[in-house]
Amino acid sequence: MKKTILSIFLIIAAYTLVAMWPSKAVSEQKPMLLAQLLAAGMKCKATPSDYLGPFYKPGAPVRARVGTGYELKGVVRSSKACTPIANARIELWLTNSDGDYDDDHRATLYSDDTGAYYFESNFPPGYSGRPPHIHIRISTSGFKTLATQHYPETGNTIGVFDIVLVPAR
Repeated sequence: MKKTILSIFLIIAAYTLVAMWPSKAVSEQKPMLLAQLLAAGMKCKATPSDYLGPFYKPGAPVRARVGTGYELKGVVRSSKACTPIANARIELWLTNSDGDYDDDHRATLYSDDTGAYYFESNFPPGYSGRPPHIHIRISTSGFKTLATQHYPETGNTIGVFDIVLVPAR
């Protein structure tokens, strides 16, 4: 029990230090440093699945930008040891500024060597009583495929959405 509490305290303290460090070189490595800290003593909680929706369409072009005004970034990790997952396939789709789904607002991208990903789009409007959202489907070898959604907060232009996958076995 004492070891767990100490581990949690050290992880929080180390992450706080990393988060506050002004160096650009350190800030670019935050996802990797956090993953290493978490892997030292904790497991990550799996990202909950969410509605795939009727508008999923496979085969979106590989690109990290389908508009401007909203940036979504995060890290893909394993729930087993919080380690980053490189080369995870991330499919995203959202509505255009009129609230319609179209092929111009679909993208496929891959997490980098540190598990990080970056996507830029318009801020998705809500429609039919649904809040603004971006659909995300993540798949990679050795892990269960996950369909989920990111819900941007109105007024924000940047969102951070870390994705934690569950091993297939």
